Amino acid sequence: MTDCIIDRDERLLVLEKPSGLLAVPGRGPDLQDCLAARVQRVMPTALVVHRLDRDTSGLMLMALDADAQRELSRQFEARTVRKAYQCVVRGVPAANEGLIDLPIGRDPLRPPRYRIDETAGRPSQTRWRVLDRAGDSTRLEVEPITGRSHQIRLHLATLGHAILGDPLYADDEALALAPRLLLHATSLAIAHPDDGRPVAWRSECPF
Repeated sequence: MTDCIIDRDERLLVLEKPSGLLAVPGRGPDLQDCLAARVQRVMPTALVVHRLDRDTSGLMLMALDADAQRELSRQFEARTVRKAYQCVVRGVPAANEGLIDLPIGRDPLRPPRYRIDETAGRPSQTRWRVLDRAGDSTRLEVEPITGRSHQIRLHLATLGHAILGDPLYADDEALALAPRLLLHATSLAIAHPDDGRPVAWRSECPF
């Protein structure tokens, strides 16, 4: 577990979650192994602040006391935390950047999937820009303005550019083009819960 820690102080931990590992426990006894539980076996005071999808890798933050958790959670709710991801998608967008503004809700017919739901979905916005075009795929930098479950994956798939290796939203061809979901949380910036000073971390994209 210690190899997942990339920074720590008395108030918080910065972790690099591997793809394929849950961030927090799922439902059922076979879904209890997760990054949070592994951390808490070594650091019992560690508390979850936010999460990444199981198949997403990259930067994840945990608090080491309840006050730090409250302050960091407040920043996430206020959308003052800056997060960025890299991903590789199928196809080549015509534009160099864009904003996806589509409401997201659970898909009751296909759990655990979500869907675009114009009636009951929660407002969701994702900014994206092209980093590189190569053949029939494109590397993007993505900034989720809101933080809905599966937001980046669903928004890009709805745009017609599913993330390669996505077992939920890619078609069979895009799924087969990568051995894992090609989505990585590359940067994270917050105000430190001690004194509000800006702090930031980066993680190299592994694909």
